[in-house]
Amino acid sequence: MTGRSSVDPHEMRAAVAAVAPWLAGEAPAPERAVLAAAVRLSLRVLPRIAPGRSVEVRVPPFAAVQCIEGPRHTRGTPPNVIETDPRSWLELATGQLSWADALAEARVTASGARADLAALLPVVRL
Repeated sequence: MTGRSSVDPHEMRAAVAAVAPWLAGEAPAPERAVLAAAVRLSLRVLPRIAPGRSVEVRVPPFAAVQCIEGPRHTRGTPPNVIETDPRSWLELATGQLSWADALAEARVTASGARADLAALLPVVRL
């Protein structure tokens, strides 16, 4: 990887493919480092496809990014926040879970007028 904000698509696809059997329910949970790599690399795609700093997307404990054009957030809790768990994020990122279903099933929380990723997902197809 050349920089913190750049994403090598082949590296990202390999990291997400490594957790695909777990997402499909065919394997036990991956090691923490494997899961972290899949989450971090796939999440870092968002600022590349939707640059900006008006929405913060959090996938604790692994990563958070800011994306989507609009008023820039610099301090404290941003007005537009999306938060989800690693598995739900990876299912969203790969198209196995729709944004609408994630919201309806309370697998993601989204607050603020700009906190909507529906048009940006999936970020990778397996």
